Amino acid sequence: MDFPSKLIENAVVELSRLPGIGKKTALRLALHLLKAETDTTANLAEALAKMRFDITYCGTCHSISDSAECSICANQLRDHSTVCVVADVRDVIAIENTGQYQGVYHVLGGVISPIEGVGPSDLHIDSLVTRTTAEGSEVREIILAISPTMEGDTTAFYLSRRLREVEHLNISTIARGIPMGGELEYADEITLGRSIVERQRQAR
Repeated sequence: MDFPSKLIENAVVELSRLPGIGKKTALRLALHLLKAETDTTANLAEALAKMRFDITYCGTCHSISDSAECSICANQLRDHSTVCVVADVRDVIAIENTGQYQGVYHVLGGVISPIEGVGPSDLHIDSLVTRTTAEGSEVREIILAISPTMEGDTTAFYLSRRLREVEHLNISTIARGIPMGGELEYADEITLGRSIVERQRQAR
């Protein structure tokens, strides 16, 4: 693809690095920004820069946050005795959009995948165990809301083994309203909400 301007070419190259954005779409976006009001482009650039450099992670649940503690963990109206364990922050957003869950979360940061070199020590598993076993812990239920893929099931099985010995803890999994091999972020809100409400307890 030939460009009349090196600056346009550079913008297209960078935009096309984004997932799902090809060179033609990147060119269309670049030309739109070029013709837009100056403030539009400046505000977009500022928002992206602030997101990249100012965003942090919650010290409790590891979700993205604007401060040391995310708004969900800081909300005393949430049920802090129930922790929903998910692989990624996108899953938190998907579950929150259902409006069916009022507990708190724990974001693992991925799933166990030996093929990709991701083991238990690469995930936020030890901090989850600490949340449930620390003196004065109010956690009474762990919901394993992990996508039902081979890696997700492996991760859920590993977590069940790690947490099974915690006497006061009930472990449940979301009901299989999510299709096998599917991803939580792509599930419709009704199906995902029903999966949370109809979660199943695991045998100890």
